[in-house]
Amino acid sequence: MTHILHRAIHSKLPVAVRGQGIEIFDADGKGYIDASGGAAVSCLGHAHPAVLAALHEQLDTMAYAHTGFFTTDVAERLADRLVDDAPKGLDHVYLVSGGSEAVEAALKMARQYFVEKGEPQRRHIIARRQSYHGNTLGALATGGNEWRRSQFRPLLIETHHIDPCYAYRLRHEGETDEAFAARSAQQLEDKILELGEDQVIAFVAETVVGATSGAVPPVADYLKRIRAICDRYGVLLILDEVMCGMGRTGTLHACEQDGVVPDLMTIAKGLGGGYQPVGAVLLSGKIFNAFANGSGFFQHGHTYMGHPMAAAAGLAVQNVIRNENLLANVDAMGDHLETRLIERLGNHNHVGDIRGRGLFRGVELVRDRSNKTPFDPSAKLNVRIKREAMARGLMVYPMGGTIDGQTGDHVLLAPPFIVTDRDIDTIAERLGDAIDAAVAGLA
Repeated sequence: MTHILHRAIHSKLPVAVRGQGIEIFDADGKGYIDASGGAAVSCLGHAHPAVLAALHEQLDTMAYAHTGFFTTDVAERLADRLVDDAPKGLDHVYLVSGGSEAVEAALKMARQYFVEKGEPQRRHIIARRQSYHGNTLGALATGGNEWRRSQFRPLLIETHHIDPCYAYRLRHEGETDEAFAARSAQQLEDKILELGEDQVIAFVAETVVGATSGAVPPVADYLKRIRAICDRYGVLLILDEVMCGMGRTGTLHACEQDGVVPDLMTIAKGLGGGYQPVGAVLLSGKIFNAFANGSGFFQHGHTYMGHPMAAAAGLAVQNVIRNENLLANVDAMGDHLETRLIERLGNHNHVGDIRGRGLFRGVELVRDRSNKTPFDPSAKLNVRIKREAMARGLMVYPMGGTIDGQTGDHVLLAPPFIVTDRDIDTIAERLGDAIDAAVAGLA
């Protein structure tokens, strides 16, 4: 008997009692390799001593102070660190408690920016189909996953969606990456012109698409084209790096690899590594200055924003990543993970695509590899894979609805930045065995 409304009411979950390194242990003593970091959260694994020490120290000093009355040294130091490490031009920080809150704040910042500038007619948000930006209503409206949106549609603000840069499914046969990038980006300009050149607030995109499609990276110069289109029409670019950011792809911010700086960037998950709930919006000077020189405040707020314990966790996690040179390990182990996935699954009859960057990888499953036909959703292949993986002591992040919110299956991998060659080998083998067993059950 439980009084918790769990995610799936009729499922029976093991009880987690301890985390150590890359493993979580249940009440029966069974260990599970956390190869997904929960939901790409646990970037340092579990029970890192430096983070635990920082949390103990902060708890002994100051657990909570409302930001309507005070700032705190630890929140200021975290903001300083984030700005020091941010792409040039992002020079202020708004601290919140998670990814959905960060996206909600970014949307409201974008709207208020244009109100402060004297362009209140701008009201449209454009995003991409099969994107995920969170589960609060504004974030859900911005996201493009139809399964998540459908029953709540009457409550959602009006938003607009274009195709994602999803090469495996949407690139034409014989089309180059460059041509596909140009064609995909052109959809944004077409949508802006359709809505009105001076009517659009922002374009919102995950730099590398996470949960809903499985580590889908942009190709060629797609993001540079997007940036240029936004600049042409005065549209703000909001990059959602809640899942793919903070080192997950091998650079602290995923957009560094594309040579693009957004106007607003949302971060969370790997910011605090799961040690405390924390997220943030990084905003450009032009947005801050519009507020500072206008009304003088941002009309938003949460009780737990800038929470000292959360800030201490975020700062400690970022210190560990820097001090232990973990981005180099993300690069090296990301390459090794790609190699091992290709060796184990590259010729698998039911694996259509292996993709991603760094320690952020996706495996897309198909019924027929030759024509990319997905499994019937009723087979619930993603559910089967999760069950088989857990039975083998492996946590991965399988999802359904990869293609359109209804059809398609993929597995997302996001292991901690501290993984070793041997850990990666074990992850690849256990995942391969889980996929084999799940598919065999459908025969």
